[in-house]
Amino acid sequence: MTICATEDATARPAEDAAAPGGPQRATLTIAADGSYAARLARHDDAAGSWFPERWTLSGPEPYAVPLQGTQPEEPDSTLLPLADGRVLILRRVADRFAVSLLYPAGPGTGEVLLGAVPAPELTLLPPVPGGKAACALAPEAHATTLWLLHGGADGPERIARIPGRCTGGVWLDRGGRLLALDRERDGRTKTVVADLERGGETGLLLQITEESNDRLLLADPDSGLLLVRSDAPGHDRLGWGVLGSSRPVRFPECLRPAEGTLTPFAMQPGQMLAPESCAVAFRRDAPNGTWLGVWRPAERQLRQFPAPEGWLAGAGLWTAGGELLLPYATGAEPCGVARAAVPALPVQAAPPVRATPPGEAARPVAAPRPAEPVEAVEAPFPAEPVEAVEAPFPAEPVEAVEAPFPAEPPQPVEPMDPPVLPMWGPVSGADVGGGGGIVLDAGDTDNRSTASAQPQAALAEPRHLPAHPRLCRPVPLQQAPLAAR
Repeated sequence: MTICATEDATARPAEDAAAPGGPQRATLTIAADGSYAARLARHDDAAGSWFPERWTLSGPEPYAVPLQGTQPEEPDSTLLPLADGRVLILRRVADRFAVSLLYPAGPGTGEVLLGAVPAPELTLLPPVPGGKAACALAPEAHATTLWLLHGGADGPERIARIPGRCTGGVWLDRGGRLLALDRERDGRTKTVVADLERGGETGLLLQITEESNDRLLLADPDSGLLLVRSDAPGHDRLGWGVLGSSRPVRFPECLRPAEGTLTPFAMQPGQMLAPESCAVAFRRDAPNGTWLGVWRPAERQLRQFPAPEGWLAGAGLWTAGGELLLPYATGAEPCGVARAAVPALPVQAAPPVRATPPGEAARPVAAPRPAEPVEAVEAPFPAEPVEAVEAPFPAEPVEAVEAPFPAEPPQPVEPMDPPVLPMWGPVSGADVGGGGGIVLDAGDTDNRSTASAQPQAALAEPRHLPAHPRLCRPVPLQQAPLAAR
């Protein structure tokens, strides 16, 4: 399942806040398999001290267990739950970070010290797929060190040193091998992919234009759906694409609210090679409060729902069956999970082809039954000869002659089955007028025709590790050229 890297939002410094519209840190971190979660909670005493709290989500009812030690925690400590129930905690100690594992031990809390990482800044990455390891980034001015905090042979291990300052972090496969990072170099931010099984070798993953700042927010390994944020359209916009596809990135208008901000935090798993059916959950912060948003590429709208009371905003996960789980905490229920099934909207049948003007309903044409022949009637006087004229009617009008009996009134005739053709627009991402350009989805543009991830997708795990695996090659999700060359 795809979830967001999280930590307590109230505890982090203001300078560490995520960019607007990006994946922000939530108040609860959920394990990779969805079995456990962890957060920093506060005591009800006057000091309001902090302590780690582990949530169990895999049982019939969620419940919380405090993991408090002999002294309160600092508000900038970060937590990461593992699939075995232990919780990794990262504490700043002088000029380094101490890494430990916490677990319930009878009435108290057990702790195992894993080691320390000397770094001025250390950021936990999202849970590694599988839930047995933990990684972190130590960014500097011109380079970033990737650390394996847990899951190695002996304590924290340095995996790779990547040129440029890297932030973010999105896993692209289910094996925890390919990691996408937003790297800043020469004043521009592009998304690169690091192969952890080859010492952190990097290659370009996302570049819409050479001058744009392109960041990857979320990715679903099953469907290949990518959610990006880029200023290629002229200012920061949310867009989507497909990993391994040559289609350009699309920027739906419905993901550009007039007020407030949209923050994606979860993608629906299990939509194998069907990116347009993959649901994305958003947190919307608006003047009238916090809302839950759900969007699918196949739907041309963002559906909004009231958030549950006490929702730990920005935390949640999708199940493969399409159920959205939202953790919440209130005074009456300090540990709860709201479940919501959000099915896809039904696809409306395409209207039949018609030649009527827009806005006017098409009606069946009634073919009148011809009147029976009437007897010839002699005119009262012969018509004078006239010169030939271009008009198709006689020069002088003749008197109306009443038929022997009136013709039967015309009755509607059942029209033949009209051809029914789809009225969809051009193929999503297809070149229009010879030039692709940046695709800005308007409200009346259909987004359902983007091709699924190719069978030779870069996420496929090799059966035998080659010298240079196909997964390490850069798969640029580039924008089509702005003008035909």
